[in-house]
Amino acid sequence: MKKNKTILVVAAHPDDEILGCGGTMIKHVLSGDEVHVLIMAEGLTSRDTTRDISSRSKELSQLHSYSYQAAQIMGVKSLTMYDFPDNRMDGVELLDVVKKVEKMVESIHPDIVYTHHAGDVNIDHTVTHNAVITACRPLPEQTVKKILFFETLSSTEWQMRTCDKAFMPNWFVDIETTFAKKIEALKCYDSEMREYPHSRSYESVEILAKYRGMVIGCQFAEAFSLGRMIR
Repeated sequence: MKKNKTILVVAAHPDDEILGCGGTMIKHVLSGDEVHVLIMAEGLTSRDTTRDISSRSKELSQLHSYSYQAAQIMGVKSLTMYDFPDNRMDGVELLDVVKKVEKMVESIHPDIVYTHHAGDVNIDHTVTHNAVITACRPLPEQTVKKILFFETLSSTEWQMRTCDKAFMPNWFVDIETTFAKKIEALKCYDSEMREYPHSRSYESVEILAKYRGMVIGCQFAEAFSLGRMIR
């Protein structure tokens, strides 16, 4: 019987993977699991009125190098990055996104998949969520036995808390022993961080981790919504 698990984290942008489940990813690595990260969008050109990758090539190269540095710190097995348009993924045919996720699923045969919550205000998060659900549909040969949705600061908490959009966690991971390394990895993306009280600040990351930890009686935690689990 297979003891260690193969984990796939599918994030829309560079830094989402750490904000959403960095501490949990590190716990998986420390327990002997194999962790793979898939990042869908380039994460930069939405700052421009018109998308022009060529004018941002140097910055994109730097941002991608930060992702590889963060992955190395966390000890992940592989990092795959695509260049879907940042904050414009609603203009991409969903099937094109699904195919990229399917390719990874078929390659590594993950047991557990982590991705964005469906109600996030960021459209790329929603598209990524929908693509993962489609790519991991429970066909007879599907290896994915658990799908968990994470929260992403500066997106999940900015959504209106209607019943169909609210993030309602029912799965918690104690990250007391891995929180410091999560912050170490997040510092690779220092250029993407903001000053407190912006929610994408180091202080906000710590506040959220402490709040989620308080809920389950530990120092730091990450919270998830369980999408599906097959035993």
